[in-house]
Amino acid sequence: MLPVASSPNRMFPNRMMHGVRSGLRTLLLSSALLGTGVQPLLAQTVDDGSDVATQQLNLPKDVTLFGKSDPNVRKATAIVNGRIITGTDIDQRLALIITANGGKVEEAEKERLRVQVLRNLIDETLQIQEAAANDIKVDPAEVQQSYERVAANFRQSPTQFDGYLREKGSAPASIKRQIEGELAWSRLLRRNIQPFVNVSEDEVKSVVDRLNAAKGSDEYRIGEIYLSATPENHAQIVANARNIIEQIQKGGSFPAYARQFSEASTAAVGGDLGWVRPAQLPPELAQAAAEMQVGQIAGPIDVAGGLSLVYVMDKRKVLTADPRDSLLSLKQLSVLFPQGTTKDQASAKAATFAAAVKEIKGCGQANEIGGKIGADVVDNDNVKVRDLPPQLQDILMNLQVGESTPPFGSITDGVRVLVVCGRDDPASANAPNAEQIQAQLEEERVNKRARIYLRDLRRDAVIEYN
Repeated sequence: MLPVASSPNRMFPNRMMHGVRSGLRTLLLSSALLGTGVQPLLAQTVDDGSDVATQQLNLPKDVTLFGKSDPNVRKATAIVNGRIITGTDIDQRLALIITANGGKVEEAEKERLRVQVLRNLIDETLQIQEAAANDIKVDPAEVQQSYERVAANFRQSPTQFDGYLREKGSAPASIKRQIEGELAWSRLLRRNIQPFVNVSEDEVKSVVDRLNAAKGSDEYRIGEIYLSATPENHAQIVANARNIIEQIQKGGSFPAYARQFSEASTAAVGGDLGWVRPAQLPPELAQAAAEMQVGQIAGPIDVAGGLSLVYVMDKRKVLTADPRDSLLSLKQLSVLFPQGTTKDQASAKAATFAAAVKEIKGCGQANEIGGKIGADVVDNDNVKVRDLPPQLQDILMNLQVGESTPPFGSITDGVRVLVVCGRDDPASANAPNAEQIQAQLEEERVNKRARIYLRDLRRDAVIEYN
């Protein structure tokens, strides 16, 4: 158990402390009953059973039950200022992470994730409690609205999403609890920290000047997982960071790991820092980003107060129109291979398909030729180049209207081509305005103070582990 909080009323308003004390009294009363009248009553109930059964099982006639067994009650894994976190809570939250990683998580990694999930649930509980102590309440209707948006991202109704979560071993309550924690903490920071963070006009002007001076240079969309570390636990945190990288490289979801492991406020958005320039990053991270390609992850990198893992999600030029922001109108011609098709048969059919699509002279002929070779033809408008697979982006940026890509695909997915029917080039990029720059600087400072705030809550908390 951690030391008792020096000022517990800061964590709990009076009504909350009353509830905790009532719960403790209930537990003590139950223990007293178990030590006096309950045990003889249970023993007598068993003793009155069938003698035949007693002889068959070789049971003693005088049976005393040492404690109560209730299969519907799960033992607490931790009690945080009176709030119980059960094994079920951990299992359900862990199931969300495993689902986000496509179910591909090794058993050894699951055990490590369980430890991290417990830490996250403890932090989440502290955040909700601190918000409540400051009279900040999250309306259940708001939580439900956010939950419905999450369900919509999975293209499911809330009812369908409920069933999907249960099928994966989780529960709607687990996601809703996480949503409540994020909303409560965000509002607490806006009330207790953000009003005291100031960014001067000179600071904003300095950023604008640096942006204009950096026009044409690279900027990156960065994902970060920040892990705090001290000299005493540095080696352990490095090992944890390398384990995270290994899991992501095996196909794990970077946003999912960022949500569970990162100690920065960006954890709530999967570690996404947005578009940043090297000058906005710590020198160590800026150097790593400059040496990486899109889709690569690097780390652990030593930074002030801990370690960072950096993921380059995208790259573009500062204040310069990016050709990959072009919007394309495309026709897609595709032919599927029958089940059981061999590699040689697929190659022969792909060659026939490739010869036919060479005859396409503009999108006007795509439907006609597609019909002759039995291909499905689908129109796709307003497709951004950067949203396509990296292997196709360079090809499409160099195609003129009416030209098509080389055939691509697989035995499973069939063979297909894309025909360019139109292109809208991106407008010239504009610098962010002063309000946007000020908001970003404020967010960085709020993030730093939020980490200190949560650290203090951990130090003051009363936590029992089982």
